[in-house]
Amino acid sequence: MIRFLQIFFVITIFCLLSTIIYAQDAGIEWEVFYQETTDLLDAGEYQRALKVGQAALEVAVKNVGPNHPSVAESLNILAEAYRSLGEYGKAELLLKRSLEIDEKALGPDHPNVATILNNLADFYKKLGEYGKAEPLYKRSLEIRERGLGPNHLNVAISLNNLAVFFCDLKEYSKAEPLFKRSLEIKEKVLAPDHPSVATSLNNIAELYFLGFGDDTKAEPLYKRSLEILEKVFGPDHPMLLEPLAGLMLIYSGTGREEKATEVILRYKKISEIQ
Repeated sequence: MIRFLQIFFVITIFCLLSTIIYAQDAGIEWEVFYQETTDLLDAGEYQRALKVGQAALEVAVKNVGPNHPSVAESLNILAEAYRSLGEYGKAELLLKRSLEIDEKALGPDHPNVATILNNLADFYKKLGEYGKAEPLYKRSLEIRERGLGPNHLNVAISLNNLAVFFCDLKEYSKAEPLFKRSLEIKEKVLAPDHPSVATSLNNIAELYFLGFGDDTKAEPLYKRSLEILEKVFGPDHPMLLEPLAGLMLIYSGTGREEKATEVILRYKKISEIQ
C-alpha cells in the first residue's frame, strides 16, 4: 500500500544538534542519557527510553534549572516516549511545556521553537485533531522561512509536512504547490539524485495518482523516484517498495499486465528479504 511520506525533523538528528548546542551547560551525564534515549526510541524500546529520558530530565533540571533549553529538549523526547506508549495526555503536556520553555529562553522565532511546533502538530494530526494541527504547521513554516530563508532544507521539510497534512484532509489543490516547492528546494540544496528528492517525487506522484486520478503525470515521477533509490541503495532495498507499489497499481489499472506482473514479483522479492 502506498502512502504520502511525511518528513519529520528526525528525532535522532535533532537530538544530536541540540546536544552539541547545550551539552556544555547541561553536562556530559545529561548528554549520555539524552543520546541513549534517542537510540532506544529509534529501536522501539519505549519503556526503557522513558526511564532513561526521565533520568536525563532530572539531570538537566539539577544542572541548569527548570527553564533551560536542555530541559525543553528532555521534555520533547519524553513526550515522544509517552506518545509511543499511547499516553497521549502526558505527551501533550510535555510538548506544551517544552514549547513554553524554548519560547521564553530562545525567543518565539527560534528554530527550536519551529521544531517543537512541528512535533506538536504531528501529535494532534495523529489524534485526528486537525483544527489544532494546521496553525502549528503553518507557524513552524513561517518561523523557518523568516529565520533560515526561503530555500533552506528545513523549510522544504516544513513544506512537505504541511502538504502531507492537506493530503490527509483531501485538500489536494493546497498540497500540490507545497510539494513542488519542497522538491525544488531539495534539488538545489541536496542533489537531484538524493533519497529525499526521491521521497518528494513519490509524494507528488501519489498526489497525482490517488488525489487527482492522473496516472500519466504520476508514472514518470514514480519511475524517477525508483531510479534514484536504486542508484543510492541498490536493487533490493525496502525504500524501493513505495514507488514500486505505485507503478504496480498504475500498470494493473491500465491493462499492462506484463509490466504489472514484473513489478509485483519484484515487490514480493524485496518484501520477503526484509
